[in-house]
Amino acid sequence: MRVRPGRGSRPRTRRRPAHEDAVPGFVVAVDRGRYTCLVRGRDRDVRVIAMKARELGRKGIVVGDRVALVGDVSGRPDTLARIVRVEERTSILRRSADDTDPVERPIVANADQLVIVTALADPPPRPRMIDRLLVAAYDAGIDALLCLTKADLAAPDEILARYAPLGVPHVVTQKGGPLDELRDLLTDRVSVLVGHSGVGKSTLVNALVPHAARAVGQVNPVTGRGRHTSTSAIALELPDGGWIIDTPGVRSFGLAHVSADTVLSAFPDLVEGTANCPKGCTHLGGDCALDEWVREGHADPARLESLRRLLASREGAPEPDEY
Repeated sequence: MRVRPGRGSRPRTRRRPAHEDAVPGFVVAVDRGRYTCLVRGRDRDVRVIAMKARELGRKGIVVGDRVALVGDVSGRPDTLARIVRVEERTSILRRSADDTDPVERPIVANADQLVIVTALADPPPRPRMIDRLLVAAYDAGIDALLCLTKADLAAPDEILARYAPLGVPHVVTQKGGPLDELRDLLTDRVSVLVGHSGVGKSTLVNALVPHAARAVGQVNPVTGRGRHTSTSAIALELPDGGWIIDTPGVRSFGLAHVSADTVLSAFPDLVEGTANCPKGCTHLGGDCALDEWVREGHADPARLESLRRLLASREGAPEPDEY
């Protein structure tokens, strides 16, 4: 006769271990449930492969997260640590699948600068995507930097004039040209690079971090689109200090999770003018009080145009022909 073992007398508890001996780490890559974390050692940095502890539940972990690890943190082959805690984030860059999907998807944590990489030609610049990425930067509370590549193929004047009213800092690069200005803007910061496929992100990364060996793709001459060469985000340490996070090329960037007030907060010279707007005003025209605010000389008309372009982009409005 078989006797089923009892459940034991040890009472169950919701208390979790404090893991006071956990080692701090920095997530530099994520691949199918395995997290590559950089752990500071006495003599050198150690790359540790880890899995997420069960007690974290559905809490997501992304590149840039600062975490606490327990278990084998030696970094030796075939060893595996556990991530038991995700430290409080200073920022989170998010996107949604499209403009109708309210579910936000974290991309990168703890970045303080979003570098919007755009080619001036081959493929041609897409201002609509630049607008969307600016909105994402405002939502994340991080600085934006416009990086225009392939200046040897086209002049940057038109695109720079378009974003001058927003006061977005910029840097212009060309094939084989110096990158000193860009390096200065990246040093001692955590910068995430985002842009369409084929705009030259991987080329920039390879020049900034020589050992990165990121694959470089070509632009399809028929569609004008680049081929995805980066398949996942990865953090790379810059030789002079700071980090760059290279992300896969994107062809869309949903903003369903971003409110109009978030976009408006990036235009402090226009915020006061919305006081007389009717309830539920979208600020895209009609009875919007911002038109009168600008006519009275309180703000630059170009600033209002930029605001409305960003709001329209957030709502997925059709792209005008001149874009």
